[in-house]
Amino acid sequence: MVRCKKLKIEKPIKVRMFDYISDFDLVKENKGEKENMTNRLNGKVALVTGGSRGLGKYISEALALAGAAVIVNYANNRSAAEQTAVRIQEKGGTAFVLQGDITNEEAVDRLVQEAEEIAGGSIDILVNNATGPQPELSIEESTWQDYLDQLDFFVKAPLLLAKAVLPEMKKKNEGRIILIGSEVIQLGNPNFSSYVTAKSAQLGMTRSWASELGPYGIAVNLLNPGFIPVERHEGIDPSGYAASVPLRKTGEGEDIANAVVFLASSESKFITGQSISVNGGNTFGV
Repeated sequence: MVRCKKLKIEKPIKVRMFDYISDFDLVKENKGEKENMTNRLNGKVALVTGGSRGLGKYISEALALAGAAVIVNYANNRSAAEQTAVRIQEKGGTAFVLQGDITNEEAVDRLVQEAEEIAGGSIDILVNNATGPQPELSIEESTWQDYLDQLDFFVKAPLLLAKAVLPEMKKKNEGRIILIGSEVIQLGNPNFSSYVTAKSAQLGMTRSWASELGPYGIAVNLLNPGFIPVERHEGIDPSGYAASVPLRKTGEGEDIANAVVFLASSESKFITGQSISVNGGNTFGV
């Protein structure tokens, strides 16, 4: 784990990594510190699963620049997590890097405990963003294990994480749980049923949790991105998708990140149990 402190960096320095992560060098100058910072989430601690790459890195950065101390969780790619944390630090934000398998109950409990220790406070904002492989399979090609693999990331992991953070959220009578879903729950893409099924399960889970946790001041919402080109989409031509969207373009990582910051902030204090699509109008409803 690494805490990215607010430092003026004039030469390479060492930031001490703990346990399973080695030292790494911060070699870039910290210019214009805090110039893009806001205070919407000052004093809050956010945990972003899969926070090192793809949409996760945009979400982590946006939450940090809004004032939150961000836990950048990753499963395997330590380097990407460190790079995300350094970007946040260079802009004046606070970030910590923590490895953890969010589909394993013991690992989740350890992750949340360590996150609270290094951040100096309990988790206020939980963003369930992590995902695994997304195989495109016909019904005949699919196995029950293919379905379970998707349910592990999109149902089991959010449940384990919620159980770990809820005690402290309930004590404070405040909290935000945000699930990153997908527009596939409205589109019903063919040859993709294991993924679509698991993402669809998040909709019911969001609504049930919102009803149960509302009396404790905890809001739960589902955010459904459209096609947002990130690393995993390298080599894919997005022009066909863009042509079919009312706004005639694909989205950017910042579009999702900004929506997450809104749902994490007090500006959304009367919004819970909602399924919100950020996809240029590609779908309506649900």
